[in-house]
Amino acid sequence: MNDTTPSTRGTLQAVRGMNHILPDDAPLWLHLEDTARRVFEQYGYRFLRMPVVEPTPLFVRSIGEATDVVEKEMYSFEDKLSGESLTLRPEATAGIVRAAIQHSLTYERPQRVWTHGPMFRHERPQKGRYRQFHQLNLEALGFAGPDVDAEQIVLLARLWKALGIEDCVTLKINSIGDPADRRAYREALPAYFSHRVDVLDDDAQRRLSTNPLRILDSKNPAMQSVIEDAPRMLEQLGTDARTHFDGLRQWLDRAGIAYEIDTRLVRGLDYYNRSVFEWVTDRLGAQGTVAGGGRYDGLFESLGGKPTPACGFAAGMERLVLLLRENEQKAAPAPLAYLVHQSDAATALVWRLAETLRDAGHDIVLHAGGGGMKSQMKKADASGARFALILAEDEARDHTVTVKWLRETGHEQQTVPIDGLIAWLAAVAV
Repeated sequence: MNDTTPSTRGTLQAVRGMNHILPDDAPLWLHLEDTARRVFEQYGYRFLRMPVVEPTPLFVRSIGEATDVVEKEMYSFEDKLSGESLTLRPEATAGIVRAAIQHSLTYERPQRVWTHGPMFRHERPQKGRYRQFHQLNLEALGFAGPDVDAEQIVLLARLWKALGIEDCVTLKINSIGDPADRRAYREALPAYFSHRVDVLDDDAQRRLSTNPLRILDSKNPAMQSVIEDAPRMLEQLGTDARTHFDGLRQWLDRAGIAYEIDTRLVRGLDYYNRSVFEWVTDRLGAQGTVAGGGRYDGLFESLGGKPTPACGFAAGMERLVLLLRENEQKAAPAPLAYLVHQSDAATALVWRLAETLRDAGHDIVLHAGGGGMKSQMKKADASGARFALILAEDEARDHTVTVKWLRETGHEQQTVPIDGLIAWLAAVAV
């Protein structure tokens, strides 16, 4: 074997657009995940964990063949053993519905569920938009009324408040009607845009015959005036879709949730119907959508299940973490104390002491790897700990600990008996 094969040459790098979450960054992610879990559980949503790989036809049938996701962005491959076409999931809703059908989750009663994890799309990496990205997904399966649509929006408002970013986001809502409404609208849009082809960019011209609704979502500045004058879906809603949208607005008004009706809001996946919504921010440049979703009443049936109304949303975790940083939020938990030790006698004591303090509920880092006292104290300071607890030869002999305050001024170093340390920490570590 040649020792200079590509696998042994040079330093390997992560795949472009698939990023690490390093230890210094992880606390904000954990803060987001923990906060979301608490809020979701307050509303009765239960957690489920989903496969990362799904059969490719699942996304072709649910998302739509004429969408950018299916046409250009999916990571699909042939399974070497079975020959089956598989895809790294580009979104979670289709897989959740597939699981609900496969395991008869809605047979006895409707279900509120949520999940989180990585998704994959082959896009041009940029701030807040990556090829491996992470989402929080929440779905209500088997609920037909607008009250559950509103519940999910109110839930997100509570999440923003819990994260301290409620002043950074704005809610937009729209209705894209029922299938019959959209069929009529899909005919009206091409008729309108076909007389203005010279203004349309290449993407819009391609979508004119495949997915004209997506033209409304274009961010091309040169097309904004012609899009603004296009026929509006809200003006063509049938009775049922209109009643549902009016009901959603009433629920939001009762809850005191401010919103803007955005007639150009259509969402990018084919399975949506009736209510659609997005929470957007102006703090992240072009990637302004931090959460979006809506109703998808026909998805169960299109995937082989019984007709089942449903609605849900996805929230982009990378963008939320960016927003937390923009809002100068810090969630970097530090240990209460760093245990510095030197001498054989101290080392024999320090392990038991560390476990005793952890039994009492404290986060403790025990120095490892040897080194002199000065070196250990530098590591103690770098750990972010509030205290350094020092056990050297004298402390081990006297069964005491020397406590050095690392974060707060005005405190002198002091000696505390080991058997009184837990009580001492309880008195000062508030």
